[in-house]
Amino acid sequence: MTIRNILQRKGSSVIAIDSRATVRDAVKTMDIHRIGALVIQGAAGACNGIFTERDVMRALASRDAPILDDPIEKHMTERPQSVSPDTPVEEAMEIMTERRFRHLPVMQNDRLGGIVSIGDLVNYRIHQTEREAEALKSYIRSG
Repeated sequence: MTIRNILQRKGSSVIAIDSRATVRDAVKTMDIHRIGALVIQGAAGACNGIFTERDVMRALASRDAPILDDPIEKHMTERPQSVSPDTPVEEAMEIMTERRFRHLPVMQNDRLGGIVSIGDLVNYRIHQTEREAEALKSYIRSG
């Protein structure tokens, strides 16, 4: 199974924000949409960066409340690790686990095609495991 399967299930829409928006704006946007990451999209659909809950925490730990008025470009992760729609789910999970990421942009032909979270991947694996278990039960019952 690939990331394409995940995007087909959850959709490929991405909430993006301008790199000059403030941390305060980014936090409000993430809260409104109940998401943990925003993509900073560049020209022609490129992914210039990602701004996550962890970026907020790191910035707050280093500078406290004044960071809320900083532009997010000061705190975002530039040129984040990404995957393609053809990346196997297991490979994406490995990247996330090893690099301690919770979100990965999905890029196709240098254009942003979606974003996947660790929750998306775990959910997908749970459903896949349940389907496999049901198939095995059916096989056993059929004798």
